[in-house]
Amino acid sequence: MYYCYILYSPSKDTFYVGSTRLSTEQRLERHLSTYYGSMKFTSKFNDWELFHAIACQTFPQAMAIEKHIKKMKSKKYIRNFKLYPELSEKLFKRYTTDS
Repeated sequence: MYYCYILYSPSKDTFYVGSTRLSTEQRLERHLSTYYGSMKFTSKFNDWELFHAIACQTFPQAMAIEKHIKKMKSKKYIRNFKLYPELSEKLFKRYTTDS
């Protein structure tokens, strides 16, 4: 399983969007540890929590959804994933390739 995921830092009221081949729990653990080193964006804060995740069929699909969310450059757009669950389904369908 592949995921596009969104992390949230309450102390800084900021989001991080990524994609992964790992489970979202494993990926969050890595962000909270020093696994990625001290120069990475998520190492600046240690209170990350999983805000939202979209399960994907392929890693390229997860990356395409990640890119779409980042391109929106909007906290309001990201917060809408909680208010409108159908938003995830729309993105999933939009970036599903029929093979």
